[in-house]
Amino acid sequence: MGLVPIMEVASPFTGRRGVSLPFSDFCSPLAFNERRQESLMLRLLELGRKRKWRYLELRGGRENFPASIMAAEKYYGHRLDLTIGTENVFARFKDSVRRAIRKAEKSGLIVEVARTRKAMLDFYRLHVRTRRRHGLPPQPLSFFLNIDEEIMKADLGFLVLAKSRTSPIAAAVFFYSGQAALFKFGASDERSHEFRGNNLVIWEGIKQLCEKGLKTLHFGRTSIGNDGLQRFKLSWGTDEEIIEYFRFAFGAHMWLNSRRNGSKFQRQLFRKLPLAVNRLAGALIYPHLD
Repeated sequence: MGLVPIMEVASPFTGRRGVSLPFSDFCSPLAFNERRQESLMLRLLELGRKRKWRYLELRGGRENFPASIMAAEKYYGHRLDLTIGTENVFARFKDSVRRAIRKAEKSGLIVEVARTRKAMLDFYRLHVRTRRRHGLPPQPLSFFLNIDEEIMKADLGFLVLAKSRTSPIAAAVFFYSGQAALFKFGASDERSHEFRGNNLVIWEGIKQLCEKGLKTLHFGRTSIGNDGLQRFKLSWGTDEEIIEYFRFAFGAHMWLNSRRNGSKFQRQLFRKLPLAVNRLAGALIYPHLD
């Protein structure tokens, strides 16, 4: 028996392909022995040819591939053990994280845990600013409204907002299922970074997850070479892993060993665009991405 959650992405600009799963950090195939692994891959390739995919991308699952197949892309992943309780989790943080949390708590910030549409809209305004700061267009608002409808209302996630008086200055979005949780999105207003709201919303989210009895929190993927973000996630007492993506190109009939990413010029351009233009760009671009 084997299982691969997979979606087909079809675009007149970027073509038709299968991805497990679009806009996810990792989604490894489930195969329970070597024979099943081989059978699973053959069925996937058969499906891709039948559906006329340009490529098939599997995010994670190195154990399902021979060592000779190179990953198309590699990322860091970071997991936090929640089973040791909030006090012990806090004790594992680096001194810089603990100081930042205490500073945020003393600064008078108001922390709100919510699943409301208003909270999602507050988060999105911060998200737009954060994506521009990183040189990227934001996902369309409809993407987050769907998260609100399908995940928040189903009690499979929550938002944490930090407010200075009534103005949101930092936010974090968490998903969870079973015994595992994911820190999916973080956003902030760079004009208020001295309050350390980012640290406060992550810490509040961790406490909420511990109270729910979850066992692990994953901090999502981090690009190899993004040393600052890697250090930040390690500072929370996480364990580091490598996440590999595998891409089979049906035209070339081969597993690729590279994956095209955005250029430095594109990032510089998006950093300079007005927020409204960045939002429009995201709404136009993201339906064709995965």
